Amino acid sequence: MLLSRNWLKEFVTVDADDHTFAEEMTLSGSKVEATLDLGAEILGIVVGKVLDITRHENSDHMWVCQIDVGGEAPVQIVTGAQNVKTGDLVPVAQDGSILPGGMKIATSELRGVRSEGMLCSIQELNLTKNDFPDAAEDGIFILNDEPCTVGQDIREVIGMNDRVVEFEITPNRPDCLSVIGLAREAAATFRTPLTLHEPVVKGGGEGDLFSLLDVEVPAVDLCPRYTARMVRNVKIAPSPKWLRERLRASGVRPINNIVDITNYVMLEYGQPMHAFDYRYVKGGKIIVRRAEEGETLTTLDGNERVLQGSALVIADEHRAVGLAGIMGGENSEIVADTVDVVFESANFNGTCIRKTALSLGMRTEASAKFEKGLDILNTLPAVNRACELVELLGAGKVLDGVIDVLNYVPHPTTLELRPAKINALLGTEVPTEDMATYLQSLGFTVEGETVTVPSWRGDVAHYSDLAEEVARMYGYNNIPITAMRGETTRGGYSPEEVLERKLGSLCRAMGYNEIITYSFISPTYYDKIRLPGDSALRDSITIMNPLGEDTSIMRTTILPSMLEILARNYNYRNKSVQLYELGRTYFAREDGLANEPKVLSLGAYDSDFFTLKGSVEAILSALRVKDVVFIPEHENPSYHPGRCAKVYTGGRLMGVLGQIHPAVAANYGVDTSLYCAELAFDVLFQSQGDTPVYVPLPKFPAMTRDIALLVRDDVSVGMLEDCIRRSGGELLRSIALFDIYTGDQLPSGTKSVAFNLVLRAEDRSLTTPEADNEIASILAGLEQELGATLR
Repeated sequence: MLLSRNWLKEFVTVDADDHTFAEEMTLSGSKVEATLDLGAEILGIVVGKVLDITRHENSDHMWVCQIDVGGEAPVQIVTGAQNVKTGDLVPVAQDGSILPGGMKIATSELRGVRSEGMLCSIQELNLTKNDFPDAAEDGIFILNDEPCTVGQDIREVIGMNDRVVEFEITPNRPDCLSVIGLAREAAATFRTPLTLHEPVVKGGGEGDLFSLLDVEVPAVDLCPRYTARMVRNVKIAPSPKWLRERLRASGVRPINNIVDITNYVMLEYGQPMHAFDYRYVKGGKIIVRRAEEGETLTTLDGNERVLQGSALVIADEHRAVGLAGIMGGENSEIVADTVDVVFESANFNGTCIRKTALSLGMRTEASAKFEKGLDILNTLPAVNRACELVELLGAGKVLDGVIDVLNYVPHPTTLELRPAKINALLGTEVPTEDMATYLQSLGFTVEGETVTVPSWRGDVAHYSDLAEEVARMYGYNNIPITAMRGETTRGGYSPEEVLERKLGSLCRAMGYNEIITYSFISPTYYDKIRLPGDSALRDSITIMNPLGEDTSIMRTTILPSMLEILARNYNYRNKSVQLYELGRTYFAREDGLANEPKVLSLGAYDSDFFTLKGSVEAILSALRVKDVVFIPEHENPSYHPGRCAKVYTGGRLMGVLGQIHPAVAANYGVDTSLYCAELAFDVLFQSQGDTPVYVPLPKFPAMTRDIALLVRDDVSVGMLEDCIRRSGGELLRSIALFDIYTGDQLPSGTKSVAFNLVLRAEDRSLTTPEADNEIASILAGLEQELGATLR
């Protein structure tokens, strides 16, 4: 929000300099971003009067002028402009002057004649025809019609003697998106009176408003209030200088008196307005309705908009003539021959306006205000102010009467003033009388212990909000420093967070580097990992407003994300990469939300199956997960059918690991072996063992036995180890594989697998018969379950 200090003076007198003003306003809650001196780039340019003008002796198009600039003697300036004559008042840049853009003027000679400066055009003063409609575009800026004197600083003449303050207004304070709102804050901050003007409209225009115009609001929920007035016999012309200067200082380009009035009122009151050319309102009826699905409207910027059914439009009996709260339609624009004008001042639903503006990609100054929620009681004063300005500028005749459709009657918010509680909250001792004074200076009504919140302060709904108002007017820097009272709860990590950190540490200790990938992926990723067309994993949540097709759905598997990073590193020629990620996957629920299970993903190349399996076993061992079983997996389309295994713990599926299918690797442009593992975090969390307990070193020696088993080729080592554990008794302490043999010396379809078994008793030294009996029991179990015999 840009605030002209000159405009502010109309409502409140603040003598503070720029630094003090910015500091005090910021401390009271209205943050100042910057202060701009509009005339900072103009130096030494004054009003001069042409005393004499003669033809340049060495040029047929240049003139030598004698200019009175209020000094002891006239200055001589050579110009090529053809619109200058004796007696004209002109801007004079003397020797040493500086023009906008940093150009410095110095005395020089033009074709042998001394020139002690230059005469300025509007372009050289960084002005346009919108700022001074009567100025010549291709000549010197003639100031004869401007109230000025010889020698006067040109900044005062063209309205550049102003300072503009830029505020950062928070979304909860839309009332401060106006000059009046900031004037109210300034008056309260500097403890000075606030002078507000009550618009007075004389009216008397010919015609009956209610027979010429009718307003209907079918979209009651989206338009709480619609106020309209009408002006006849409009005279379209440039706005007066004072109005143009205020608009320019606020960053708004002057256009014509009617359009400028709507912009002026929006800046002054914070209430967006619009003006319709009455002749284009067919049937003399304004209808505030929802758009028809696919309805089109060409807006003032010349673009045709295709509207959704949720958009709110201003229409006549036949078509839309404006996009409510955003931009008017080209078919009802104010033009040079406009005769009758309808002023609209309405209150629209902020959510609807924001969604429509975003969907159409056309966020405007009006929509930015409406989306924050405006004061419903502000529409009538704003439209009356616009009509008052019409009469003040002589721009037309205002008809008597106002059409005011009020679909929602707001009830004022009342709160109890609790001084003791407010002081306890703030740590202050502010007297009740001072609290009431602070609140009253901000527009609150205080009667005893009852505070009535003004309609423009929709952000105040609780006693703590009143405490904030008291605090900022009392002065945050005046609140004494006190020690914190009460006790804080002891912080720490949740059990899930502890496990996350532990998994990260384990992975990094094994040489894996962490990656973080986007949760949004492309639907084509499922094809790249060879996911079947009927797979449940393809039932993804679709993003309503995706950044693009590549990020249009929420992933149901983390594998494509890992493969993307592996492929990128491989293509960058990075050697021997090992990566891990603890990320989420997303599955739709019936209530419209999503389940978001976490998955630990490992990925590597320049590795092998057993190295990856060892990493998984190391993680499970560190978490003390028991009853882990690896089962060969041949059906997963993303993995190599002969180098893939499922991981189970206690009968629960934990995940999968193995080599990525060569066809999948080829889809990612990789011609080497990729290895990945996917482990469900929730199963890891539920399966982790208890806190480890110290076990003293054994007191008695162990006995070892080596057994070589003859088994079928389809019997895995994991199946053998599992059977040995079940068949062994309390004496079995460990199992270690040390040999696998296949060859012609064995029967066809068989292999030899050799294990080292360690036996020990905790309370005695084992005898040979005890060890033999344990081994016999193990061999019997192996033969019975797996057909394994001692070789």
